[in-house]
Amino acid sequence: MKILVTGGLGFIGSHTVVELQNEGFEVLVVDNLSNTSLSVLDGIEAVTGKIPAFEKLDLREKDKVQDFFKRHNDISGVIHFAASKAVGESVENPLLYYENNINALVYVLQELQKKPEASFIFSSSCTVYGQAEKMPITEDASIQTAMSPYGNTKQIGEEIITDVAKVSNINAILLRYFNPIGAHPSAEIGELPIGVPQNLVPFITQTGFGLRKELSVYGDDYPTPDGTAVRDYIHVVDLAKAHVIALQRLLNKKNLAKVETFNLGTGTGSSVLEVIHTFEKVSGKKLSYKIVGRREGDITSAYANTDKANTVLGWKAQSTLEEAMASAWKWEQKIRS
Repeated sequence: MKILVTGGLGFIGSHTVVELQNEGFEVLVVDNLSNTSLSVLDGIEAVTGKIPAFEKLDLREKDKVQDFFKRHNDISGVIHFAASKAVGESVENPLLYYENNINALVYVLQELQKKPEASFIFSSSCTVYGQAEKMPITEDASIQTAMSPYGNTKQIGEEIITDVAKVSNINAILLRYFNPIGAHPSAEIGELPIGVPQNLVPFITQTGFGLRKELSVYGDDYPTPDGTAVRDYIHVVDLAKAHVIALQRLLNKKNLAKVETFNLGTGTGSSVLEVIHTFEKVSGKKLSYKIVGRREGDITSAYANTDKANTVLGWKAQSTLEEAMASAWKWEQKIRS
């Protein structure tokens, strides 16, 4: 079966391509290379022994998306990662996020709607819950007003998919990730932020390596045990495996509704300072960091109730925070060597 992975050379996309190929799927990757590098293909090949088919494509170009699907009319399923994903950047440049995250989704769904049937996995986010009223967050927690344009694009994306599924042969699973970190244990693929990292862990590893002078911790006055924000950090390989299980669920027609939703996390919240100290422990490096003001769009706490993913989807996160941080550090050392 041929599976299209949009944004398939990105951080989560590349790890998912590896897991798909390990399960015997034929994978076709599209990516506009805006936040990654073609060298990721070599990393995928090094892990799996097989290089996926690849086309450079910007999904905001509707005519090119139409042409792509005409040429590849045998796609059985799509895993859709292609999107901009930094909360802070989305606050500064909302139109970029609305164009990239919404238009691309619409153009892909327009082509899938023409098929007799299609399976669609959507890369969503726990940001749709905003500052949830209680922890851990379940899938039926109310969707709060988005705290950032990025979060809003994920809410809108989910609404679009739900509306389209009602009137088409598309079946979809919305995967709401918590905070993906780490790298493949082989250190052949990992997170490759271009420029200054927008996420905590690559900033930590770059600071540990000496590329950054110090790390900024945004706020130590949150109502949490140590005052820093709490998140649910999930190893990217665990996350990638969940996408394959979700896809197989749709392809095998095991889904109980046209659109299903699952939280993907570990079920455990860790503070920013805990993540820093875990890195220091696994790397043996002392990190230089300073406390600065809170960042607009950030929430106090978010961690998953994973019961539904564990029981209904049949998936469970396996890796610890220590294992994830150790793999991120191994990757950082590899790409700097």
